[in-house]
Amino acid sequence: MSTGLGWRDGRAVLSAVHGRRVHEREVVPGVEVGWLLGGPRRCIGAWLEGQDERTPCPHHAVIAADGAAVQCASCQSVDRGLALARDQILDDGRTYRLYLAWFGEGLLKVGLTAEQRGTSRLLEQGALAWTFAARGALPAVRRAELTVAASGLARERFKSRVKPDHWWEHGDVDHRRALLTDARVRAHELLRGHGVELLADHPVTDHVGVFGLTDGAPDVYRAVEALADGAVLAGRLRPPIGRHLLLDQPDDGTPLLLDTRLLTGWTLAPAAGRPSAGLALSERVRPAEPDTQEALF
Repeated sequence: MSTGLGWRDGRAVLSAVHGRRVHEREVVPGVEVGWLLGGPRRCIGAWLEGQDERTPCPHHAVIAADGAAVQCASCQSVDRGLALARDQILDDGRTYRLYLAWFGEGLLKVGLTAEQRGTSRLLEQGALAWTFAARGALPAVRRAELTVAASGLARERFKSRVKPDHWWEHGDVDHRRALLTDARVRAHELLRGHGVELLADHPVTDHVGVFGLTDGAPDVYRAVEALADGAVLAGRLRPPIGRHLLLDQPDDGTPLLLDTRLLTGWTLAPAAGRPSAGLALSERVRPAEPDTQEALF
C-alpha cells in the first residue's frame, strides 16, 4: 500500500508498506514508472507519540477514493502531527524554527518546523524559496508565528491547489531573495521582545531549480483530480515539486500532474508498458500574456 511521498536529506522518496515492512524508492527524474491501482483505498495509520514509525490503522479502514485525506477519523484523532498542527500539543521539549516561505506573488507563508527535520518540510510543501527567521521552544515559536500572521505580512496556510498556478511565472532568483530578505526584516521588527532567537543572517534558499521549474511548468498539462480501482498511472518522471509528480506521456502526449496524496492508500502493482488510463483529469493551460498594446492608447 502506498504511503505517499516525503523528502529526506534533500531527496524525494516514495514509500509503501506491506504489513509492517516499509519499502522506499527515490524519485529519479527520467525514470519510467507504471502503477496499477488496486482498491479499496485504505487508511495509512498514524504517527503516535514516542514511536519512530507509523502505526498501521487497527481498523483497516476504507477511505474516500477521491479525497485528499489519507487517514480515517480514528487515526486522525491520535496522530501526533495533526495534534501539533491543531495546537493540541503545547510543548514537546524540541527546538522549532520559524520560516518564511514564498510560493509565488502574493503567496508568502509563515510556519514552523522541528529543527531536527532540517529543510524537509519546506521541500514537501513545494516552497519556491524560503528562509528561517527565528528559533526556540514550541510555545515561543508558535506565538511568533501567530504574531506574524496577524500582522498580515504572511499567512499560515494556502490551499495546495493555488500553488501550481504560480509555477509558470515566478520572477528571477534575485527577486525572490530580495522579497524574502525584506519580509524577514519586517518579521523581526514584529518579534522584538519575543522569547525566540532571531536569525538575521540565515540565507535565502531557492528551490526553483531543484523542482525543475527554471523555465516554468509545461505550457499545458493535465492534473489528476481522482484515482480509482483499476486505474493505471504511468509516464516518465520529471523532477518532483513538493509532493507533486509530473509525468511525461509517450509520444509527446500532454504531461500529467499528480498530487501524491491521491496515490496514498492504494495498493500498487507494476504496470510496465501500459498507458495511463482510468484517471479523472482536468486541463491546465499557461495564461496568455497580457496585451500591453491597449495600454498605449
